[in-house]
Amino acid sequence: MKLIRFGEAGREEPGVVLEDGRMIDASNQFHDYDEGFFALGGMESLTAWVEEGCPDGEEIPPTIRLGPPVDRPSKIVCVGQNYSDHAKEFGADLPSEPPIFMKANSCWSGPFDDVIRPHGSSKLDYEVELAVVIGRTARGVSQEDSLAHVAGYSVFCDYSERAFQKEMGGQWTKGKSHDSFGPMGPWLTPAVDVSDPQGLRLWSKVNGELRQNGWSGDMHRNVEFLISYISRFMSLLPGDVIATGTPGGVGMGMEPPRYLTPGDRVVIGIEGLGEMKQRVVQG
Repeated sequence: MKLIRFGEAGREEPGVVLEDGRMIDASNQFHDYDEGFFALGGMESLTAWVEEGCPDGEEIPPTIRLGPPVDRPSKIVCVGQNYSDHAKEFGADLPSEPPIFMKANSCWSGPFDDVIRPHGSSKLDYEVELAVVIGRTARGVSQEDSLAHVAGYSVFCDYSERAFQKEMGGQWTKGKSHDSFGPMGPWLTPAVDVSDPQGLRLWSKVNGELRQNGWSGDMHRNVEFLISYISRFMSLLPGDVIATGTPGGVGMGMEPPRYLTPGDRVVIGIEGLGEMKQRVVQG
């Protein structure tokens, strides 16, 4: 079972992908995959509904638009420089403390939606990342207990406008938060179906060219540590997303840099969690 949301942007309905590949509408049973759903045992109820054969659930046509697999989270917390090869391509050493920044939740986007290059943008970049979706409130949790707070995992792309991020002062958020800069999907894989979040291959391709080819086991700080660490500074609420960093191979790290331009096609994937595809369009 995998969780999906489908339909018009901003008006998505909840559904599931079954083991045989069929997509089933779950909206007659569940309002949405949001904070309340995860906080009130929705994952357990959804699993039971699927095991019962999805009563009252109609099949979804395969041509329908997929949105992000969870409703817009209260926050998207990102971890910077969490892979050594990515830190090196930026000319930095691995940090002694994980850099944390936020993406505005208005950047939330579907897995196959266009990515919009902002007006005045000249350095649009891509970053494949393992996304962790919180399943129950995490506040000051230990590393030993942190994975018990995870609802599931998904594919995320931290799109960035490097000029806004690096050359305009202040914090990174302004280069990370434009509309469409936070696609996630194509579905949410429940945590019980991911035996080891540190055993996953990540990749990105631009116009068919492999750019990033990494391994989640190469994270400087693993998922257990990150959940515990971040929960020291803020409450992680059900449905919140942690983007855990990206391996080397981003456009800014190349010689010379190779940024995205309108018409480019980006494919972002994680082994066992699915693949997203975006087209770059001019805003």
